[in-house]
Amino acid sequence: MAITYTWSVVQMDAYPTQPQPDCVFTVHWTLNGTDGTYNGNVYGTVGVTYNPSEPYIPYAQLTQTEVVGWVQEALGAEQVASFEANIATQIEDQVNPPVVTPPLPWAQPAPTTTTTKA
Repeated sequence: MAITYTWSVVQMDAYPTQPQPDCVFTVHWTLNGTDGTYNGNVYGTVGVTYNPSEPYIPYAQLTQTEVVGWVQEALGAEQVASFEANIATQIEDQVNPPVVTPPLPWAQPAPTTTTTKA
């Protein structure tokens, strides 16, 4: 099944007054992936730099879509692909675990007890 990836912004750090009011300089983000049954995720932070030659968007007017775009641009296509591959591996490892811990062959299952009320 195909994996669906969802980017989310969970926190933004901003300078209160300079160079603009509430100017964002760090974005905390998550990337979640699911195949409908299994899930994987990555968390990270990325620094963003104010560019005076670009229009300033006031903090209250920022959208998650806009900020996720900043994150992906700062990371670059290669790193974004690497994070998505990491999540695909997490999901594959849940489907087909590379390591298992079977019970010890000499261990006996714990006896079950039953109680009866008189």
